[in-house]
Parts: sequence; C-alpha cells; structure tokens
Amino acid sequence: MAALASVGRSSLHLLASVGQVAIYAGLTVTHMVRPPFYGREFLNALLTIGYFSLPVVGLTALFTGGALALQIYAGGARFSAEAVVPSIVAIGMVRELGPVLGGLMVAGRVAASIAAEIGTMKVTEQIDALVTLSTDPMKYLTVPRVLAATLALPVLVGVGDAIGILGGYLVGITTLDFNAAAYLKNTVDFLETWDVVSGLIKGAAFGFIVALMGCFHGMRSGRGARGVGRATIDAVVSASILILAANFLLTNLFFAA
Repeated sequence: MAALASVGRSSLHLLASVGQVAIYAGLTVTHMVRPPFYGREFLNALLTIGYFSLPVVGLTALFTGGALALQIYAGGARFSAEAVVPSIVAIGMVRELGPVLGGLMVAGRVAASIAAEIGTMKVTEQIDALVTLSTDPMKYLTVPRVLAATLALPVLVGVGDAIGILGGYLVGITTLDFNAAAYLKNTVDFLETWDVVSGLIKGAAFGFIVALMGCFHGMRSGRGARGVGRATIDAVVSASILILAANFLLTNLFFAA
C-alpha cells in the first residue's frame, strides 16, 4: 500500500501543478486585453527577449543547418539521392528544427532570466511593494513579458530559419560541391508558404510557454538564494518539456489538417 500511496501522491501533485499552470495561463491571457497597459515594461521585455537573443539563436541555426546538410548528404548518398539535400534542409529547418531549437535556446536564456528576476523581486519583497502601491504584479510583471515573448519568438524563428538555410547552403557549395544556383533553385522550388507559416505559429506558442514558465516559477519562488535557484531550474526544465510536448501536438495538428 505504501507504493500505491506514493504513486497517488505523485499523481495528485502533478495534476495540481497542471491546474495551477492552466489557471495562471488563463489569468495572463485575460489580463492582456484589460487595461492598464505598461508599454515601457513591454518594450524593455521585447528588447531583452528578442534582440538580445538573436546571437544565440543565429549561431545555433547556422551550425545546425550546416550539420543537417552533411547528415542528409551522407544518408542520401546511400540511395543516390544527394540532390534532395537543399530541399530537405530548408523544409527541416522551417518546419521543425528552427522553431524547436530556437524555442529551447530562448528557454535556456529567457525563462531562467525571468524566473531569477521575479524570484529575486519576491525575496526582496518588491512584489509586496507593488501590491502596496495598488499595482497588479500580474499586469506589471507577467503580461508584458509573455506578450513580448509571444511576438518576438516568431521573428527569431524566421531569422533562425534563414540563417540555418544559409548554413546548409555554405556547406553545400564549399564542402559538398553543389552548384550555388542549383542549390538555391531547389530550395525555393520545394519550400511552400505553409512550411514557413507553420514554423512561425510554433514559434509564437513556444514564446508564450517560455515566458509563462519563467513568470510562473518566479512568482512561486521560495525564500532565499536556494529558492530562487530552484525556481530558475524549474522554469527552464518545465519550459523545455512543454516546448517538446507542444511541438508534437502542433505537428500532429498540422499533419491532420
């Protein structure tokens, strides 16, 4: 019975956590459409989440595109299908690798930063001070960051897609002896509008998840440095897992459509 009780406690704790996240997400969405709006906080979050994440997303996409081209060429050579490298690199980047890797990189950088910032504010009682000044912490801290991440990540994904395709192109023409014009033509001919749009939709969903998890765990941070550190770890881990789960669900949804 002790083993069953342990499983039951773990299951109830998991369900309670899922419910708390769902309620927090619902409150965040409803607060987005109700005044007041804090434009300065939104712009600061947009700069921090979007612009300052460009280097890590760009470098990740560049090396991923190059490695993907090499791997596809090695696999395609077994079936005399080396010509598919440009099209598969492009489709793989915009539909899957660009959004997922971009989301995971931003999760490691942004979710941790948000959780640490808000967790520190809670430990130092700055959030209590906001309440004393009749300022809703949800509207002042959570909404600007979640909205900024939801809008910024599709842009980062689009830039990452272009850089990833560029990485595959550079490897293709310098290492794999592809003709530059033929490589670009195959990329354009086989890449469809929906491929790009589906990746951008994933980017928006992943941005929402990243900022939401950072704010959620930051608001629930324990006292002291240990509590802030635990909140930061939980934010990154939960954001990464939810990104992968959401990616599967969205891919399945797009496939069914």
